[in-house]
Amino acid sequence: MFRGSSFHTIDAKGRLIIPARFRDVIRADGGERVMLSRMDGCLVAYPLDGWRRIESRILQLAQKNDSLRRFRRVFIGGAFDCACDKQERILIPPLLRDYAGLQKDVVLVGVLDHFEIWSRGKWEQENLNLEEDLKQEEVRKDIASLGL
Repeated sequence: MFRGSSFHTIDAKGRLIIPARFRDVIRADGGERVMLSRMDGCLVAYPLDGWRRIESRILQLAQKNDSLRRFRRVFIGGAFDCACDKQERILIPPLLRDYAGLQKDVVLVGVLDHFEIWSRGKWEQENLNLEEDLKQEEVRKDIASLGL
């Protein structure tokens, strides 16, 4: 499982070093590659086996309505297969870098079955958004229902 977060830099060519603890999970779940796509202003990265499970679920649900078909079109259609090079880096395609606003400082965030790649500025804003959400009683109740 992917857990924790860490700060990194992306080089001018769009290459990003994947931390060892994340590489171990990737290797355990299908090899040396991740599938990248976009969501919520960041990039989501799944090991190949995890990605296949996501695709199967999307395929089953996407026939139901226009919104799910549109989601499938953008999420799957905008996905890239990214291999780790000898220096344990992945090359993030320009289209995805532009979407997420990745320039230099990035944050990798483990989210159990996948990890996310955020621009540092957007990650800081996401944390501020959570603080605002926590002021709402309904959100606090939802979190309390998790036993936290």
